[in-house]
Amino acid sequence: MKLAEGEETPVVFVIDDDDSLRDALKRLFCMVGLRAETFAEAADFLNHKPPDVPTCLVLDVRLPGISGLDFQAELVRADIKIPIVFMTGHGDIPMSVKAMKAGAIEFLSKPFRDQDMLDAVQLALQRDRTRRQAELANAQLRMNFESLTTREREVMALVTSGLMNKQIAAQLGLAEVTVKLHRGSLMRKMNAKSVAELARMAQILQIEHQKS
Repeated sequence: MKLAEGEETPVVFVIDDDDSLRDALKRLFCMVGLRAETFAEAADFLNHKPPDVPTCLVLDVRLPGISGLDFQAELVRADIKIPIVFMTGHGDIPMSVKAMKAGAIEFLSKPFRDQDMLDAVQLALQRDRTRRQAELANAQLRMNFESLTTREREVMALVTSGLMNKQIAAQLGLAEVTVKLHRGSLMRKMNAKSVAELARMAQILQIEHQKS
């Protein structure tokens, strides 16, 4: 399982009350260069601080105490974004549909092939990797926006609403050349190459703008 350049080893968490299965899965993941951490109960996982690397969760549907599906719902409520691969020896179609609708990556029936588990985990880790990259990009975008002056934010909102410099100048009571200066400055700070790119940034930032 090839890692991105400079990326630390992803971690696969396994929650299952079957000691032998936990050990077998840990060996399987270690064989392909992944770190694996195992837990017998869901509560043990919650008490564990997750590492700052791509992760996924291999979760048994039937656990002591809370069920796997209820635990999935609990993670969603707690805004813990970790892709889940379910496994079960007692699965049925309604159960698997419920899990997939709630965002599960895969629902594997025991006994499953090692390759099927590895494929599901690889997909889950890629999903988490993509999420982490998007969150980092959005965090940088917010930092760039925070660096804008109040006037530059006003100009950005009007530019992305489709107004021309002359219209913006009239609405803000500025000279057109001043609007051009603010526009050039905010484009540099936002690292935007075009108005279309700036508009996409405004959409992500949920910047509201109104045309006069």
